[in-house]
Amino acid sequence: MLMRTDPFRELDRLTQQLLGGPSSGTWSRPASLPMDAFRSGDEYVIAFDLPGVTPDAIELNVERNVLTIKAERRPVQTPEGVELQIAERPLGVFSRQLFLGDSLDTDRIQAAYADGVLTLKIPVAEQAKPRKIEIGAAEGQKQLNS
Repeated sequence: MLMRTDPFRELDRLTQQLLGGPSSGTWSRPASLPMDAFRSGDEYVIAFDLPGVTPDAIELNVERNVLTIKAERRPVQTPEGVELQIAERPLGVFSRQLFLGDSLDTDRIQAAYADGVLTLKIPVAEQAKPRKIEIGAAEGQKQLNS
């Protein structure tokens, strides 16, 4: 038999069950997704932790400049006659919205999911990339140098 040794964790679990938290299997509001984000050259890379979520339970949407990520961790089906001893992993819907700047190309977002991590690559839009501007001689300068 598995035993818990942290009495505060049990108190947290009971509180969550009473208030509709993740241990009860229902959420009063969607939980947030932890993420890391960085810029690598001409693209932004964002990684979300989604352990235990199947790829078909992940939804990505872009509307205007708002990227919405929703994922659902469903209960693991236990064989009949098996008694669950401890259920601490949160279940339910997790979501996050990111506001993307106009300098990002939302039409070319790439998404990959492996080992419980959803990785998005968002390229910088062509019009937002740095470019060199040629400097020409002013009209008055051409006449002075002639």
